[in-house]
Amino acid sequence: MVTAKRNHATVNETPQKTTIITREEIEQQLAITSDSGQVLSNLIPSYSPGRQKLSNAGETFRGRSPLFLVDGVPQTNPLRDSARDSYTIDLSMVERIEVIHGASAEHGLGATGGIINFVTRKPEGGELNQSLNASVTTDDDVDSDGQGYKLGYQLSGQSGSWDYLAGATLQKRGIYYDGGDRIVGVAYPGEIQNSESYDVLAKIGYWLDDSQNVEFFVNRFELEGEGGYVPVPGDRANGEPTTARPGNPDGEPGYNRVTTARLSYTHDDWFGNRVDTQLYSQTFRAQFATTPYFPYQDEDGNTQFDQTRNESDKLGGKFTLTRAGLLNDHLTLTTGLDVLQDETKQVLVETGRTYVPDSQFRNLAGFVQGDIQVTDALSLHTGVRHEQAELDVNTYNTIDRSNVTQDNVTVQGGSPDFDETLFNAGIVYQVTDWAQIYGNYSEGFGMPDVGRVLRGIGTPGQDVDNLLQLQPIVTDNREVGTRFNWDRYHLEVSYYESDSEFGERLTEQNGTWVGSREKTEIKGVEVTAEADVFSRHTLGFVYTYASGKSDTDGDGSVDKKLTGINIAPETVKLTWSAGWTSALSSHLQFQQFLDRDVEGEQLDFDGYGLLDGAMAYQTSAGTVSLGIENLLDEDYFTYYSQAARVSDEYYFKGRGRTIKLGYQLDF
Repeated sequence: MVTAKRNHATVNETPQKTTIITREEIEQQLAITSDSGQVLSNLIPSYSPGRQKLSNAGETFRGRSPLFLVDGVPQTNPLRDSARDSYTIDLSMVERIEVIHGASAEHGLGATGGIINFVTRKPEGGELNQSLNASVTTDDDVDSDGQGYKLGYQLSGQSGSWDYLAGATLQKRGIYYDGGDRIVGVAYPGEIQNSESYDVLAKIGYWLDDSQNVEFFVNRFELEGEGGYVPVPGDRANGEPTTARPGNPDGEPGYNRVTTARLSYTHDDWFGNRVDTQLYSQTFRAQFATTPYFPYQDEDGNTQFDQTRNESDKLGGKFTLTRAGLLNDHLTLTTGLDVLQDETKQVLVETGRTYVPDSQFRNLAGFVQGDIQVTDALSLHTGVRHEQAELDVNTYNTIDRSNVTQDNVTVQGGSPDFDETLFNAGIVYQVTDWAQIYGNYSEGFGMPDVGRVLRGIGTPGQDVDNLLQLQPIVTDNREVGTRFNWDRYHLEVSYYESDSEFGERLTEQNGTWVGSREKTEIKGVEVTAEADVFSRHTLGFVYTYASGKSDTDGDGSVDKKLTGINIAPETVKLTWSAGWTSALSSHLQFQQFLDRDVEGEQLDFDGYGLLDGAMAYQTSAGTVSLGIENLLDEDYFTYYSQAARVSDEYYFKGRGRTIKLGYQLDF
């Protein structure tokens, strides 16, 4: 069952590609790396290669932005995209990951590329279950500054009508070394290397009866850089990477501090209906490291540089009612109402100035979804969702980027509102017991990066009510595919097209990203296959390809290829999971990212291949694991560094061979 689907459909019932990542698959990846971006890239077809940074800017899904959820609570910040929404929970706290491919409006704002829902761990049966784990990580030369560790503990259980779960992790990360044994450069926005993080999760549930459950869940995640290193710019023209050296960076380290809370109520049989309700909140603080883009003069007349912090607070609710068994068990209707309030601003830390004004976004949406089982083999799916949204911004002053203590222009505030009606329609046909075809049309609703628009105004006399750049992004997704499920073999092939008449393409200007509102068209193909060739031996294959263009001259025809900030490279992935005995298992994975040409741009991509491996041995005293990331010690420039940005300061190599030794005891 896919809880990210409002009708709780199962994977083989959906008219669009859906991926379920199990706890076993997550643990295989965590034995190799704890980097969320890397894990998602390894496991989700059409997700961009991980950046290995705290920022996930450029990590797109089918060429567009995914909506990240934790138990259905949105983590994405639409008003000022911090590009850190995949770093709000430790994956040790996640039971499975539900992935809906392609634009979707099921959870409202943000899913123009798809939905990625982190489903948190569930309490186990019995009164008390405990799990203790520890791991150490090092580069292959065992340098002292390249070493790290992670500790984790969880307990859960059930007692009468109550169930509970609590967990905590603490992680220290060392410096990263590339395949040539150089320190990987540190990024201005923020780092996961040389950082410390913790995650604390608590969940308690109460069963009113066999059909009714109330649950409260809260998660606190913090990740903060430790400083001590300063960037050394590279030389892109001559192939010299950005590196780092010991030193004292200006300002305070970058960090993520996120608190997510949810109160939910479910009733499986309320007068024949299923009821799902939740109230939620999220507090998000993302501080960026000091950059040379925010100069000011101190009391002595010396030039200093400021740093920024995003502050976002969400409150919301989701109410869903599902009625099955209508029309002699041929029709299931799902209807609901969503509400959201998001308040966001971006401040300058040292000077106390406001970089992005305090903005309040209020969203109300109602929907109805119908699933019709026409025959045993044929099902139809259709729905409609109506969005009403309002953005409130008071009159404010933009800052002078040559001296951030000075104002630039005054912008009149306003309250622009938006109404969008979004549709979806799909079909699933079971051709034989082992063959299925499906087709889908769906629309996604997103906002441009409002903060980028508001802070970037430099022309006097502007009015928030009249800014066309604030119009919503509506994405049309069309998809056809087929699934084959034999006894030991599984194959799925899907082709998709994703178009937006008024999309957003990021371009770099003077060291900052600016959103250009342009028509965009993206298309691609995904192939996934799995074979149980022998008992306890499984082979996997994934192939993805995408291309996209935008209309840069406004003539209505797309004319320029989208770069690596949007489009992932053509990719081939191979996996082999083996259970050699009841105690010994192994996992190998290889990814080949193929070359990509962007019509004479400086953003062409020279591909590379990465091999990772892990082994685990289970004993009565616990499970010991050994994982090696970049097993062949490939020396490469990351996809983002090559294909997304022309910059000597962001020309990073990827992490070299890294060894991780872990231990887990369940008792």
